[in-house]
Amino acid sequence: APVASSLCVQYTHRTVVITGGLLAFSGMALGFFGLNMVWMYATTGFLQGLGISFSWTPAISIVSRYFSKKRALANAIASAGECAFAFMFGPFFQWLISQYGWKGALLIIGGIQLNICVCGVLMRPLASSCSLEASHCETETLPGNGASRRDKEDKSPITHRTFNWMLVRQPEFVLYAIFGILAAMSFFVPPLFLVPLSYSLGIDESWTASLLSILAMVDFGGRLLCGWYANLHVTKTIHLLAMAITLISTSLMLLPLANNYLSLAIFTGFYGFFFGTTVAIHITVLADVVGMPEFDSALGLFMLIRSTGGFVGPPLAGLIVDMAGDYRAGFYMAGAILVLSAGFLIILDRLQQRKIRGSKIRTKPEKSTLPYPSLHILKHQ
Repeated sequence: APVASSLCVQYTHRTVVITGGLLAFSGMALGFFGLNMVWMYATTGFLQGLGISFSWTPAISIVSRYFSKKRALANAIASAGECAFAFMFGPFFQWLISQYGWKGALLIIGGIQLNICVCGVLMRPLASSCSLEASHCETETLPGNGASRRDKEDKSPITHRTFNWMLVRQPEFVLYAIFGILAAMSFFVPPLFLVPLSYSLGIDESWTASLLSILAMVDFGGRLLCGWYANLHVTKTIHLLAMAITLISTSLMLLPLANNYLSLAIFTGFYGFFFGTTVAIHITVLADVVGMPEFDSALGLFMLIRSTGGFVGPPLAGLIVDMAGDYRAGFYMAGAILVLSAGFLIILDRLQQRKIRGSKIRTKPEKSTLPYPSLHILKHQ
């Protein structure tokens, strides 16, 4: 992810997305040969994973740059495609394997991923869009000089031309990165243990499969609804994210109390809905934390740091489940870590508010100390 963000800074988002599509296709197509496990790790693992990162990171970044007022809604709609296609492609992949074998399925999936290049071609470069907006806006003369506002906008840089690694020194970014690590440690746990938990409750296999479908559907609805609500600007996005994280942790704590299919489906639906709200706005909050000039660099670093949580979380939950001998322990662990992550969001919000108050005090105009208003003119003279 940092490599992809750095390339976006040096080149264009379109170029990086197209490169990512070619890498993803190459990884799946070369995996067709399936020489040995090392070959599969290098092709379908590393090469395809690199391509997905090269395509996903710029796509998220450019959506946030296309939209300013409706950024939360745009990110929600863009991310909702994950739920819709995950719901459809699961059975489709199984059908491909049954019809063409795993080698043929890899080749066909690689061809599908090649369409990422088409999506990349349709991504309008930021420089062109800014120039078009500038050409349509009216020229306004700023008071005090003869320069027009459009001239100043045209001369302002669109993005930083270097990747900013120094974001790791900013307290706000560090706090949000810690939140990302803790959240990622928890988010991967429920999908892993939901099916085994249902089996331990004696639920039939046909009903168990529907739980993942319920999870995908309510996730889809949560993303769209939260994006729409965030666009109303009734609540600060960071407050909305903290509330969503708290509700997710509550649903995870209650989910182990289910003892039949209906109660398990209800708690799963609550978890999926609030998880969707989190996914819809967490990138928007990142943009608010660091600002759009540093967003490309921040997104790459954030994805790199957050991935450590996704790497550690599932094995840690598996260890706790083995020690407790009950799948419920994994859900309790995920809920507790999410509560801790919400605490870092609260600290981040307090830090931002303190800085805002400090800037207001520094920029407050000095009051006149002259006793009479008529003498105020003499002060300026």
